[in-house]
Amino acid sequence: MTSALRISPTLIIVHLGLIIVGALGGLAARAVGLPLPFILGSLITVALAAQMAEIFDRTHPDRRRLVPKDFKFSDTFRAIFIGVVGMAIGTRITMDVLLNLPKAAFSFAALTAFVPIAFFLNYQIFRRIGGYDHATALFSGSPGGLYEAIMFGEQHDANMQQLMMAQFLRIILVVTLLPIGLSIYTGHPVGSAAGQGLAPADTGLEHLPLAAVVVLLGLYLGRLVHIPAPQLMGPLILGGIVTLSGVTSLDLPNWMLSVAQVIIGTALGTRFVGIRPMMLLRGAGLAVLSVGTMLLLGTLMVLVLVPLTGEHFDVMLISFAPGGVTEMALVALSLEANPAFVTVHHLYRIILTVIVVTWVAKRAF
Repeated sequence: MTSALRISPTLIIVHLGLIIVGALGGLAARAVGLPLPFILGSLITVALAAQMAEIFDRTHPDRRRLVPKDFKFSDTFRAIFIGVVGMAIGTRITMDVLLNLPKAAFSFAALTAFVPIAFFLNYQIFRRIGGYDHATALFSGSPGGLYEAIMFGEQHDANMQQLMMAQFLRIILVVTLLPIGLSIYTGHPVGSAAGQGLAPADTGLEHLPLAAVVVLLGLYLGRLVHIPAPQLMGPLILGGIVTLSGVTSLDLPNWMLSVAQVIIGTALGTRFVGIRPMMLLRGAGLAVLSVGTMLLLGTLMVLVLVPLTGEHFDVMLISFAPGGVTEMALVALSLEANPAFVTVHHLYRIILTVIVVTWVAKRAF
């Protein structure tokens, strides 16, 4: 938290400006019916603004930069809002969800095969088609474990700009393409574009004090015990415990959760700062091929799993999609599927991916 307290006035202004741009993009995306509007709208508008600012700064070197060099959106600030969404998802954990988990044995077994197969195929794409060096191709191909892949890439002298672009584009493309594809498949918008939220429509601010405690304590405990995706999973688990206890409710108004999604989308959009257009286009082409391969692999597995599990095709596909846990849970809402079911699958995928990445990092060099 200390880094957040030392942030300079210039960085505060840049953060606020980007968030305003992201909010406007989210509202515009909602107006046109884009899936997950507050995440996708903010992501797209901020990414475009970041690229335009970078071009302006390069063509006007004598003027003060619009975006400071090596700018990075505050991880601490972003983590708080990821925690808000995590807690909201945790409130959807019910005894029915827990009791039905044994029925997901087949899908967990399929995920166990999905991760190493996707990892191998991605490596071939980035190494043979993209021409990336061994370390960069290896960690660019990780179908999850974002921070672990970046950490190991740094340790093994990977090209960090290529690696980070591959990993962030993986999440961004899945978050973008899957809701759009499912909107076409179902015939109506999915995600928050469908009017779905993580709380009842009449919720007020009466639960805010306890919710704030749960989010902050969940963030602390998540990092303390080193669970995967601690910003999301810490508040999610703690929110689930509070909900299952039946002591109180943790519902927050949907507008507050929309703000959280804008912050998350804005943070993702800023990842394009400093990336030159040609490098971005080349990386985007490889990312589309990689994500398309993983979605095709997931679809084939889901087609086998649907009759075995009794779950709907679209719900299972979301559970296999190698995107962000938060975003996939929001998509699940519009399909009337409990986001906790989807989140449990993604948690398992992340844990398994971290294990595989760690094993590969020890043996591939």
